[in-house]
Formats: sequence, structure tokens, C-alpha cells
Amino acid sequence: MIPVSAAKQHIQEQLQRGAVEWIPLEEALDRVLAESLSSAVQVPHFDNSAMDGYAFHFDSWKGQPLQIVGEVAAGDAAAELCAPGTAVRIFTGAKVPNGADTVVMQEKTRVEGGLLFVEDALLKQGGNVRLAGSQTRVGQKVADACTPLTAPMIGFLASLGIASVPVFAQPKVAIIVTGNEIVPPGQPLLDGQVYECNSFSLRAAFQKMGVFPTVQRCEDNPDAIAKAIGEALAVCDLLILTGGVSVGDYDFVIPALQQLQVQQVFHKVKQKPAKPLYFGVHNQTIVFGLPGNPASVLTSYYVYVAPWLRHYQGGEAWPVHTAQFVGSHASKPGLTRFLKGNWDGQKVQLTEGQESYRMDGFAVSNCIIELPEDCAEVSDSDRVNIIPF
Repeated sequence: MIPVSAAKQHIQEQLQRGAVEWIPLEEALDRVLAESLSSAVQVPHFDNSAMDGYAFHFDSWKGQPLQIVGEVAAGDAAAELCAPGTAVRIFTGAKVPNGADTVVMQEKTRVEGGLLFVEDALLKQGGNVRLAGSQTRVGQKVADACTPLTAPMIGFLASLGIASVPVFAQPKVAIIVTGNEIVPPGQPLLDGQVYECNSFSLRAAFQKMGVFPTVQRCEDNPDAIAKAIGEALAVCDLLILTGGVSVGDYDFVIPALQQLQVQQVFHKVKQKPAKPLYFGVHNQTIVFGLPGNPASVLTSYYVYVAPWLRHYQGGEAWPVHTAQFVGSHASKPGLTRFLKGNWDGQKVQLTEGQESYRMDGFAVSNCIIELPEDCAEVSDSDRVNIIPF
């Protein structure tokens, strides 16, 4: 049995990035750039007006009325020539005419007999003009590798004419849920059976990260389990097994993994819940064996599986989050404790129902509180590490 720190280190040593793939920009939300991007255009593409008004040459104005000689709207291919002593009606986003360098907003003008009277004492040369390239220059790097593609970033890249982006590919994930006692929701329960929820919580957690795993339910039969694992290893990057990882008479997962020559990295961690956690590697496929209790499964996912997945997708495996503990909690030293909690952005407190079989406490939690194995008690206002989800 190894400590949590060693388990994390072993997983750290097996982190990998997904392959680089190019996808349409409109499909890239929440993906992560695999390469840096530079702009092939300048933005603004040309000098343009920041508002509706009139464009003219500032130095030739000298406070005198200007002759209005034309009009230019956004999208016009060619702007009017603006000679000294003249002005051109202009609209927001329109190209500033050749010869003009300043725009006065229409609310600060007066028009009489085709003449424009500028009534803006604070107007300066270049006022209300967005200069070409003032936001982005040709060749300028606009996003680094490992940048998350948020909605604003996607909009920014679209404004540069970028239609597709290089991102880290999503892993192919398979979930195998084992147990004779489990029944899918919606079916009647026989005596001794329970509704299977592990695949639902795991699949939802993966889907939140943009991954859509396959799911297979398997009875506690050594041949059936070995067959399911073998088929999954042939096609997936990440295999998750739930149940059957301990040493009971019906725990067939570990022998099946050994039979299929999966290299065991560790089995059993000094933690509560999820002490029988398994981690292994087969060629390039990562294998996690999670205990069958529902809270143990989901805790293992957030503590160990999600970090591996985040790194694969281009993110940080174990970002550090701390919070101020509310209340007090005593625990027997010797095991790292993972407790369900509610975090308001600053403070965190325990939820009811900490037992590994209970999902009611998880259902109203938004983080896991990690208490190190040498911690006997945590008191009000102590800082604790948390894993938000």
C-alpha cells in the first residue's frame, strides 16, 4: 500500500498529451490549443470610424464650416476622397476616406445648407478613428499553445479570419462496470440487487470535460471480464473499471488484468475512501481500477482520473485550490481522507453523508476536501486543499 503522494507521482510519470488535430473553429469550445497561433491579417483591417459622424482632415479644418461632399457606410468598397475643407458623412465601422484623419460624432455637429459646423471643443486630431492594426498586427502571436478555447477566444480568432484550429485530441475512453448485483435504472429490482449508478456518474463527469465514453456492464465472471477488458484495451486510450478490484472471491478484475499482461503500477493506496485503487499501463493505454462503492468511484475520478485527463487535453493536471474550513473535523491519522464538501469560493464545509456507499452527500457537494494522512483534526478557519468539480 502506497501513500497518496506516491500514487499521484506514479500517475504524473504516465501523463501524456493527446495527438494534434485540426477542427473547425465552431466546434472548438472548451478545447485546448496544441500549437501557438499568429495572425495573417491586421485588425482593424483599415482605418475606420468608431461612431456615426463626419470625417475630415483635422489640420485643414481651422474651425471653419466644411462642405459635405459624400457619404460612406460600413462595407463600402471604396471611400470618398476627402479634400481639404470638405467632410464626408460616415457611419460606425466604415472605412475612413482618403485624406481624412478625424471623425466628429454627429451629436456634436450642425448641418446648414450642405455645410457642416463642428461643435466639439474637445475634439483632437485622430479622434474617433480606429487605426489599422491598432489591435493586431500581421504576424503577431495571438494565442499560445495550451490556451483554452473559451467563447471570447473563439470570437477573437474568428475576427482574424481563422476558420480551424489545432487542438489536443480527446482520448477514447471505455468504462466497464462489474458486478452481479447491479441493474440498470428503469428495470425492476430482484432481491439482493441494486441500481447501477457508477457508469452514470462517471459518464457525466467525462462529458463535462467533452469526452463521451463507451459503457459496458459485466457480470462477475472471469472469462467475461477478461474478454471485455481485452476488447477495450485494443481500442481505447483510457480504460476505467469499477468493482472487482479487491481480493474477495468474486473480485476478478486484477487477475484478468494480469492475464492480459497489463503492467501494474500500483494497487491499494493509503486513503479513505477508495483504498483498493488500481493503476496500470498496457502499451499506451492507461488503466484505472476503481472500487465499486459509488462515492469511492467518483472520488477516485476527481482525485486521479480527471488530472490525467486534463493533462491529456492540454491543461494542468493538479491545479492547487485551497479554502478556509468551516467547523471542525477529527479523523484517525494514517490515511489521507477525501471528504465531500461545499465551497463558496472562499470557505468550505463538510456535507452530510460521508460514507463511501452514500451518494446523497455527493449530490449536494461541489468539491472534495483533502486531509493529509498525518492530520488528526482540522479546525475552524484552517486552510485545506480542495478539488472543485
